[in-house]
Amino acid sequence: MQTPPTPPTPPEPEPAWTRPETPEQRADRNLVELLQELRVVQTGVQILFAFLLGMAFTERFGTLDNTQQTLYVATFLLTVVSAAVLSTPVALHRALFHRGAKRRIVELSARFTEIGLAFLALALNAAVLLLMDVVLNRTAAAVIAGATTMLFAVLWFALPWGLRRRSS
Repeated sequence: MQTPPTPPTPPEPEPAWTRPETPEQRADRNLVELLQELRVVQTGVQILFAFLLGMAFTERFGTLDNTQQTLYVATFLLTVVSAAVLSTPVALHRALFHRGAKRRIVELSARFTEIGLAFLALALNAAVLLLMDVVLNRTAAAVIAGATTMLFAVLWFALPWGLRRRSS
C-alpha cells in the first residue's frame, strides 16, 4: 500500500509585529538600531580599557603576584579584542555602504556584535576575578567571578536565545 504524498506546508504567516517596510528600509532600520546598541556597549568597553590602562601605572601594580599579572594581561587583551570585534560593524559599514550591501552588512554586523559581546563578557568577568583576587582572596574571587559569569551567560546569551526560540 502506497502512502499518499504529504501536501506542502503552507508558508507561515508573517508575525503581527512586522512593519510595512521594504527589505531595504528594514536593513536601514536594523543597521541604525545595531549601531546605536554598539555605541552603548562601546562606552563600557572604553571605561574598562581606561581602568586597565591606568591600573598598570599605579604603585600597587608592582605588588601583584604572577597569577594576578597574568590575569591582568588576559583581561587587557580580552578588552582589546572585544573593542576590535565590536568596532568591526562600523568598519564594514564604512567599506561597503555605497555598494548596495546593506543587508549583508547588517547580517555580518549582528554576528560580530554577538562575538564581541562574548569577548566583553569574558573581559568583564576576568576584571571581576582580578579585582576580587586583589581585594579579597583567590577563593572568594573565583566564587564571585563564577556568579557574575553565570549572570552574563543567562542575561546576555541564554535569555535572548530562549526568547528567539519561543518567537520563531
